[in-house]
Amino acid sequence: MFIIKGLDGSDFQHLYELSDHELSKRGAVRIKVNEYPSYPDRITLRDIPLGENAILLNHLYLNSHSPYRGSHAIFIWEGKIQPAVLKNTLPEVMQTRLISLRAFDINDMLVVATISSGYEIETSIQNMFKQPQIEFILAHNAKQGCFSCRITRCE
Repeated sequence: MFIIKGLDGSDFQHLYELSDHELSKRGAVRIKVNEYPSYPDRITLRDIPLGENAILLNHLYLNSHSPYRGSHAIFIWEGKIQPAVLKNTLPEVMQTRLISLRAFDINDMLVVATISSGYEIETSIQNMFKQPQIEFILAHNAKQGCFSCRITRCE
């Protein structure tokens, strides 16, 4: 049993009304979505629809003092606030991509990692959580390396 939650869009709300120039000064880029599926939103955990705006920015996905502290580029759907919350279900952005799953302990140290696709992902997640020391799993798009989402156990 697991929960997958998108990022809180209110953390990015300050970017939504900025000009392209102001975004650039913050190391971010606005992109008009012209291909679907192509731009995976980290808030709704859906592919951003055609004609909508994506913002590409760097995101600190593991703010830790462990050696695994990490950040990478992500896309967010401009204007979205409410994060997706899925219980025992894979979000749209994970269903059609090759996903790297990295399981961590309470000290943010990597315990085990694997690459999965399709419905193998659910089995991989369940197998990782069978290990009692696993606190959370970070999912990344395996090809581009982008952070996808955080996966936790159901309480």
